[in-house]
Parts: sequence; structure tokens; C-alpha cells
Amino acid sequence: MNIFASNLSFYITEEDLKGMFSEFGFVTSVKIISNSEANDQHGCAFINMPSDVEAKAALLGMNNKEIEGRKLSVSAAKENSTRLDLLTRSNRFFL
Repeated sequence: MNIFASNLSFYITEEDLKGMFSEFGFVTSVKIISNSEANDQHGCAFINMPSDVEAKAALLGMNNKEIEGRKLSVSAAKENSTRLDLLTRSNRFFL
């Protein structure tokens, strides 16, 4: 299951997130959304967990959890091909 986390601290790392979500099960990958040219984070990330049961436990355990003074917003990521197409064409920061 692909998980979307937002309202992240701008200082959190992919390793930090992997460690937090690993408490609930195996994490395949973590990708913080950033502007690669300026190395600026956008405060959101995608976390992939292969087990739906473990991912759902992570959703419940991590949603609204306060990390570095910010409450995380965690949900199942939704695939939206129209949005992805627009981002690909108009906003290279999300690639």
C-alpha cells in the first residue's frame, strides 16, 4: 500500500520516516517530495509498505501523531493520473 504523509517537518529525513513507519511493519521505500534543484522539501512524502495490514496499522498509528511540533496527516495515497499528468507537464518540482 502506498501511504501519503503531509505536514512534515522540513528537517525530517527519509531515514527518519522509514524508522517511524517500520515500527508497524516492513517499509519498501520512502520518498520525500522536494525541489531537487534547490533541495527544498515540500512537507510531504510517500511511504510504501507491501502489507496492507501493516500499512493500515501505520495509518492509524501515525495519523495526527506530533513529530517535531507538527501533527502528521497520514492517509492511503490515491492514484490520480490527471493530477500526475499535470504535475509532469507543469511542475518539475514534484518529479
